[in-house]
Amino acid sequence: MLPPFQTALPILKTLEDAGFEAFFVGGAIRDMLLERPIHDVDIATSAKPLEVKALFPHTIDIGIEHGTVLVLYKGGQYEVTTFRTESEYKDYRRPESVWYVDSLLEDLKRRDFTMNAIAMDDAGKLVDPFSGCDAIRNKTIQTVGSPEERFHEDALRMMRAIRFTSQLGFTIEAETKRAISLHAPLLQYIAAERITQEFIRLLEGPYPYEALKLLCETKLLSYLPGLNGAETRLEAKLHPDLNRLTEKQLWLYLLAVCGLGNKEAFLHQWRLPASKRKEILRTFGFLQKRLQAEWDLAALYDAGETAATDAETVFWALRQEKWEPRVQTMKEEFLKMKITERSELSVTGTDLMLWFGKSGGPWIKEMLRESEMAVLNGEIANDREAIRRWLMCKHQRETEF
Repeated sequence: MLPPFQTALPILKTLEDAGFEAFFVGGAIRDMLLERPIHDVDIATSAKPLEVKALFPHTIDIGIEHGTVLVLYKGGQYEVTTFRTESEYKDYRRPESVWYVDSLLEDLKRRDFTMNAIAMDDAGKLVDPFSGCDAIRNKTIQTVGSPEERFHEDALRMMRAIRFTSQLGFTIEAETKRAISLHAPLLQYIAAERITQEFIRLLEGPYPYEALKLLCETKLLSYLPGLNGAETRLEAKLHPDLNRLTEKQLWLYLLAVCGLGNKEAFLHQWRLPASKRKEILRTFGFLQKRLQAEWDLAALYDAGETAATDAETVFWALRQEKWEPRVQTMKEEFLKMKITERSELSVTGTDLMLWFGKSGGPWIKEMLRESEMAVLNGEIANDREAIRRWLMCKHQRETEF
């Protein structure tokens, strides 16, 4: 048994010693079988929430109304959830009510995909009533039972299925894929924040090209924030090299190819943090300039290495050409620069006010810019005294008043 499970094993033992059933469940089992890093270890048990709380001294009621108690043990946090089944769902995302059951099988039956409906006991024996191990071996994403029922219960599961294609490189089983295409409109009932969480994880996965292609094929893309009607444009610009782009670069790619109007409004629909929206839009501005002309020294300096690298990468990705040699050349240009940002300049606005005997104003920004460009172009050294003499000479008339 792998260390993450060994660490949590005493929790299972405590529950079993008290007369309850307990099993490891969920994504941790899947990731163990895939030899992927294991993050959260979850436990399912026949014990009711108050019974779980009575057995462990340190717990948090994170979802006790749905049967989940967070057990704090030796620096770790473990979600312990009572075996349960669920009633009809409302809003295609939440059950009307939850019932506790004594059967592990009934608990596993309510889960989304067969690969996530595997349990493991304290001896490391797997309980796999829905052939999840076969799905993992075959690299297949398939719902537990009827895909129509699973997606009506929680429409976000359609996004999860496609997100897993990006994270795992799996294919979606034919009936499950057909059901996604049929029930794609249900996604409109899901909060944008929940969709965004899944979409970001999709963009961060190793196979975003395959996932984005599926979003277009199933028409699910039309129900993502701001992307209604963008399938044709996006699908025409999809290519396997997108798997080598970062999440931020993929946002830039979407902005560039999807025929969007107000880019700020589009990103706001995704409920992205303001700082993230600002950085994406800033970099997109440099990408637009790059689409019109080659970089010059001032443009590289203004962008900074990170934004310039992202813009250059996406520029060549749009043309479906190799970007690594160009990006490497760009990085070499940054190494040659005398300064790469204003904080490296040897003078400040305070220096300028002292030298020219003037109060603050727009003139400071303009004069600092002159100094930056002069240093960048090799006209003067990045030395405080050298810059002072250069500025005094250039603005001699201003110092005479």
